[in-house]
Amino acid sequence: MVGETNLDILLRGMSAELVDGLYVFATVSDGVVPVGVRPRMTFQEAEGLTLILLKEEAEAHKLAYEFPCRMITLNIHSSLEAVGFLARITTALARHGMGVNPVSGFFHDHLFVPDGRENEAVSVLKELATHA
Repeated sequence: MVGETNLDILLRGMSAELVDGLYVFATVSDGVVPVGVRPRMTFQEAEGLTLILLKEEAEAHKLAYEFPCRMITLNIHSSLEAVGFLARITTALARHGMGVNPVSGFFHDHLFVPDGRENEAVSVLKELATHA
Protein backbone atom coordinates (compact mmCIF):
# COMPACT_ATOMS: atom_id res chain seq x y z
CA MET A 1 0.00 0.00 0.00
CA VAL A 2 1.49 3.29 -1.14
CA GLY A 3 1.01 6.41 0.96
CA GLU A 4 -0.30 9.72 -0.34
CA THR A 5 2.21 12.32 -1.56
CA ASN A 6 -0.09 15.10 -2.80
CA LEU A 7 0.03 17.88 -0.20
CA ASP A 8 -3.48 19.20 -0.89
CA ILE A 9 -5.01 15.72 -0.58
CA LEU A 10 -3.04 15.07 2.61
CA LEU A 11 -4.15 18.31 4.25
CA ARG A 12 -7.81 18.04 3.19
CA GLY A 13 -8.04 14.35 4.04
CA MET A 14 -6.33 14.28 7.42
CA SER A 15 -8.22 13.90 10.64
CA ALA A 16 -6.57 14.48 13.98
CA GLU A 17 -7.19 11.82 16.64
CA LEU A 18 -6.19 12.52 20.22
CA VAL A 19 -4.72 9.32 21.68
CA ASP A 20 -5.36 8.46 25.32
CA GLY A 21 -2.51 8.84 27.77
CA LEU A 22 0.10 11.29 28.94
CA TYR A 23 3.43 10.66 27.22
CA VAL A 24 6.98 11.67 28.06
CA PHE A 25 10.43 11.47 26.49
CA ALA A 26 13.16 9.57 28.32
CA THR A 27 16.56 8.14 27.47
CA VAL A 28 18.62 5.14 28.50
CA SER A 29 22.35 5.46 27.95
CA ASP A 30 23.01 1.72 27.68
CA GLY A 31 20.55 1.35 24.79
CA VAL A 32 18.48 -1.28 26.59
CA VAL A 33 14.75 -0.85 27.14
CA PRO A 34 14.06 -1.77 30.79
CA VAL A 35 12.13 -5.01 31.26
CA GLY A 36 8.42 -4.29 31.41
CA VAL A 37 8.61 -0.96 29.58
CA ARG A 38 6.61 -0.79 26.37
CA PRO A 39 7.63 2.43 24.61
CA ARG A 40 5.41 3.87 21.92
CA MET A 41 8.60 4.55 19.96
CA THR A 42 12.35 4.25 20.32
CA PHE A 43 15.10 6.02 18.47
CA GLN A 44 18.80 5.28 18.80
CA GLU A 45 21.00 8.37 19.07
CA ALA A 46 24.72 8.60 19.72
CA GLU A 47 24.04 9.64 23.34
CA GLY A 48 21.52 6.91 24.12
CA LEU A 49 18.21 5.31 23.25
CA THR A 50 15.29 7.75 23.26
CA LEU A 51 12.02 6.33 24.53
CA ILE A 52 8.58 7.84 24.04
CA LEU A 53 6.39 6.22 26.66
CA LEU A 54 3.53 6.76 29.03
CA LYS A 55 4.43 8.93 32.01
CA GLU A 56 3.11 6.33 34.43
CA GLU A 57 5.49 3.73 32.95
CA ALA A 58 8.46 6.07 33.23
CA GLU A 59 7.63 6.78 36.86
CA ALA A 60 7.03 3.11 37.69
CA HIS A 61 10.49 2.25 36.32
CA LYS A 62 12.15 5.33 37.87
CA LEU A 63 13.18 6.77 34.50
CA ALA A 64 13.99 10.47 34.35
CA TYR A 65 11.82 12.13 31.72
CA GLU A 66 10.96 15.42 30.06
CA PHE A 67 8.15 17.02 28.09
CA PRO A 68 4.81 15.70 29.38
CA CYS A 69 2.78 15.66 26.19
CA ARG A 70 -0.24 14.31 24.42
CA MET A 71 -0.15 12.30 21.21
CA ILE A 72 -2.23 13.22 18.17
CA THR A 73 -2.37 10.78 15.26
CA LEU A 74 -3.00 12.16 11.80
CA ASN A 75 -5.33 9.61 10.26
CA ILE A 76 -4.27 9.67 6.65
CA HIS A 77 -1.74 7.31 5.11
CA SER A 78 1.02 9.75 4.26
CA SER A 79 3.96 8.63 2.20
CA LEU A 80 7.35 8.77 3.82
CA GLU A 81 8.33 10.76 0.71
CA ALA A 82 5.58 13.38 1.04
CA VAL A 83 6.98 16.89 0.78
CA GLY A 84 5.80 19.72 3.02
CA PHE A 85 3.08 17.93 5.02
CA LEU A 86 4.69 18.17 8.44
CA ALA A 87 6.15 21.57 7.58
CA ARG A 88 2.65 22.98 7.02
CA ILE A 89 1.37 21.39 10.22
CA THR A 90 4.24 22.48 12.45
CA THR A 91 4.08 26.00 10.98
CA ALA A 92 0.36 26.24 11.77
CA LEU A 93 0.99 25.13 15.34
CA ALA A 94 3.96 27.49 15.67
CA ARG A 95 1.70 30.40 14.72
CA HIS A 96 -0.19 29.58 17.91
CA GLY A 97 3.02 29.51 19.94
CA MET A 98 2.97 25.75 20.21
CA GLY A 99 6.03 23.54 19.98
CA VAL A 100 5.51 20.04 18.63
CA ASN A 101 7.58 16.90 18.29
CA PRO A 102 6.44 15.16 15.10
CA VAL A 103 7.17 11.49 14.53
CA SER A 104 6.57 9.63 11.29
CA GLY A 105 5.54 6.00 11.38
CA PHE A 106 5.18 3.80 8.31
CA PHE A 107 1.48 4.62 7.85
CA HIS A 108 0.81 7.81 9.81
CA ASP A 109 2.38 10.88 11.30
CA HIS A 110 2.03 11.51 15.02
CA LEU A 111 2.38 14.78 16.88
CA PHE A 112 3.46 15.12 20.50
CA VAL A 113 2.13 18.44 21.78
CA PRO A 114 2.44 20.00 25.24
CA ASP A 115 0.06 18.59 27.82
CA GLY A 116 -2.83 20.98 28.30
CA ARG A 117 -2.69 22.28 24.72
CA GLU A 118 -3.95 19.16 22.97
CA ASN A 119 -7.48 20.47 22.31
CA GLU A 120 -6.10 23.69 20.88
CA ALA A 121 -3.78 21.66 18.64
CA VAL A 122 -6.67 19.51 17.38
CA SER A 123 -8.66 22.68 16.61
CA VAL A 124 -5.74 24.17 14.67
CA LEU A 125 -5.39 20.94 12.68
CA LYS A 126 -9.12 20.81 11.88
CA GLU A 127 -9.00 24.41 10.70
CA LEU A 128 -5.95 23.65 8.54
CA ALA A 129 -7.75 20.69 6.92
CA THR A 130 -10.92 22.72 6.35
CA HIS A 131 -9.08 25.57 4.60
CA ALA A 132 -6.68 23.44 2.55
